[in-house]
Amino acid sequence: MNFSSDNWAGATEAVMAALGRHTGGFAPAYGVDPLSCSIEQKFNEVFEKEVAVFLVSTGTAANSLALAHYAKPGGVIFAHEEAHINVDECNAPEFTTQGNKIKGIAGAGGKITPEGLLAAMEAVPVGVVHHGQRASVSITQSTEVGTIYTPAEIAAIADVTKANKLPLHMDGARFANALVALDVTPAEMTWKQGVDVLSFGGTKNGCWCAEAVVFFNPQESLGFEYLRKRSAQLFSKSRFISAQFEGYFENDNWLHTARHANKMAQVLAKGLSAAEGIHLPVWPEANELFPVLKKDMVTKLQNAGVGFYDWPAPGLPDDEAMIRLVTSFATTQESVMEFLGLL
Repeated sequence: MNFSSDNWAGATEAVMAALGRHTGGFAPAYGVDPLSCSIEQKFNEVFEKEVAVFLVSTGTAANSLALAHYAKPGGVIFAHEEAHINVDECNAPEFTTQGNKIKGIAGAGGKITPEGLLAAMEAVPVGVVHHGQRASVSITQSTEVGTIYTPAEIAAIADVTKANKLPLHMDGARFANALVALDVTPAEMTWKQGVDVLSFGGTKNGCWCAEAVVFFNPQESLGFEYLRKRSAQLFSKSRFISAQFEGYFENDNWLHTARHANKMAQVLAKGLSAAEGIHLPVWPEANELFPVLKKDMVTKLQNAGVGFYDWPAPGLPDDEAMIRLVTSFATTQESVMEFLGLL
């Protein structure tokens, strides 16, 4: 019973089979091999338009390089205060952007709002050298607390970014989980709502180490290839990242795995909500849950070998704690029921 993270899960059989198919033989290096070219075309099909795709190995690299592409001297990046780029990436975005500052914005359910964004931007007025320059805006889909921006919410934020001539970045580490929960197309969740650049995540949803930076206006990506190379993210044997994406997209595997993870989260949520002494402050919309329970119960779960993370939640009573549970393609119905049985 491990609900620590979808990063703890292995890789899917489809991904590993694709890696196996491309292990032998010879292929051109540095991303110009036939397989990598075919994966670039696949991204065009997925997003229903020509896009510029740059394969990288980690989500931190994808986020940091995407934001570095739009960096400015004294730049400020606007994001939710709990965003991964602000809390969990060891200041990599600031390092890669050569010192751009992330300005955290409060927002219920892990989301920023147009009003909150505008208020934060007022603290960085245009043309006032002492406060720096507005550089970009980043949203996370799904969010750090397991909620999802609707297309309308994304479009409303994009209206603000466009009015202020700022690029809108989406951290899509759990892109597929949000996509299947909304039941929309990738295009409807991104560029059709005004997203300019996407960190497309595969690792959490069954890949081994496969992420991508996707620019929805290919002309806007000019020069990014140098950022990727300088940051040691241009793999000589790029075909092995491409192979993962081949297995990922094959027969819509990426959608099936995300649906399974989301379904397991809903089963967990229903069981938790029915259990005595447990409550869910936020109902899960993707594959993360944050139940609040008694501390002695947390200890019993830990002693039983259940994997999860303690989660900071200021303001709780002394005898209560919040934990994070994450489901994945590898989560089984049996493990969920066994966990609920312990409760």
